[in-house]
Amino acid sequence: MDGFDPAGAARWLAEALETGNPLSALPSEIAPRDPAEAEAAAIAALDALQIAPCGLRLLRRPGRPPLAGPMLEGRLTANSVSIALSTLRYPQVTAAVVGILAEPLELDGAGPPRLARLHPALDVSSSRFAELPADDVTLTADLARLGLVVAGRPKPLPGGPVRVVIGRPESRSRGIGTDLSSALAEAADVARRWGGLPAGALLVIGGLSPPVAAEGQLRARLGSLGWAEATFV
Repeated sequence: MDGFDPAGAARWLAEALETGNPLSALPSEIAPRDPAEAEAAAIAALDALQIAPCGLRLLRRPGRPPLAGPMLEGRLTANSVSIALSTLRYPQVTAAVVGILAEPLELDGAGPPRLARLHPALDVSSSRFAELPADDVTLTADLARLGLVVAGRPKPLPGGPVRVVIGRPESRSRGIGTDLSSALAEAADVARRWGGLPAGALLVIGGLSPPVAAEGQLRARLGSLGWAEATFV
């Protein structure tokens, strides 16, 4: 089998990123065949558009391995924003965190990241494809379903597990206990596998709650870390 050339897939992905037009399924001759090829295609698409990633995003999923992809500065937005549903395809919303690295994550390093700031957040996943891919390889090439990330005010990392709740602002749900330190350590390991990150880069973790539909006003509460919210119109 011929070696994979990420340029072919990158051209398709770059056009969808640049124009916002829906992308049909990638032809078999240019479709990535494994996660490494999918990651290469995603990076090549950004290179073609001269977009430099500002960090790494890890999207956790119930019962499935997480998806990893580059984080883009233009996809980070302030708290309490209104988001037009017409700009999203197959959106799902989960609780998230955004960490700002105080020190680089070196390729040969180990252990949890050292953070300058940590923000509660909402992760709004989306897709470039007209039909949502079912396989993880294509989803990885699709920037790991990167849509938007809504960041709240920064606070110190809580000392223990936090209760994560997502839903309407008036929701009284107790949520689920989540160990943010463990989640950040997992994301740091993935970032090192991708080649590391410099100080000041973003480490984003979505999927800290079950996904909910992007409808109306939604708020993610992460215990003492605070909250982030958005309104979908």
